[in-house]
Amino acid sequence: MSKEELNEETVEKAEEESSGLEAEEEIVESELDILQAEIAVLKDKYARVHADFDNIKKRLEREKYTAVEYANEKFAKDMIPVMDSLQGAMASVQSDAKPEDLIEKLKEGIELTLKQFTSALEKHGVTMVSHDEPFDPNIHNAVQSVESEDVESGQIVQTFQTGYKYKERPLREAMVVVAN
Repeated sequence: MSKEELNEETVEKAEEESSGLEAEEEIVESELDILQAEIAVLKDKYARVHADFDNIKKRLEREKYTAVEYANEKFAKDMIPVMDSLQGAMASVQSDAKPEDLIEKLKEGIELTLKQFTSALEKHGVTMVSHDEPFDPNIHNAVQSVESEDVESGQIVQTFQTGYKYKERPLREAMVVVAN
């Protein structure tokens, strides 16, 4: 083979390889365009999901604020009848009734109001600390201890101030006298 033939053959091979590379470049460019389009779609989806997340977060914050703001609404509604009873008691004091009748009416009114108030508190989980149970430092505050033959040691003899619990958590400890 001559030099010219070798050059022509080399040129032909180079041209074939070149056209093969051009075809591969076109395929790569096509795949690159597809991938860039997919990236654009994913970026759009990400932006939408992020915006949705922010909106949900803001809505939950508003709902939480509203829930905290109006948490005592039911309790307040249950206190209104107690208020009505107290106002009725005040109105009866201003009547022209005899003092003996007035005292009896006031006593009945106060008892009724106390029952309403206690039931409203219990409805919302507020209960009195029992005085009949043994001394418990979690719900009782022993302000004094006394010797007692009638009551065994560790029992409550007297209550100075009633204690209250909200569900199982103490609101105020009962101030009690405990037997030694």
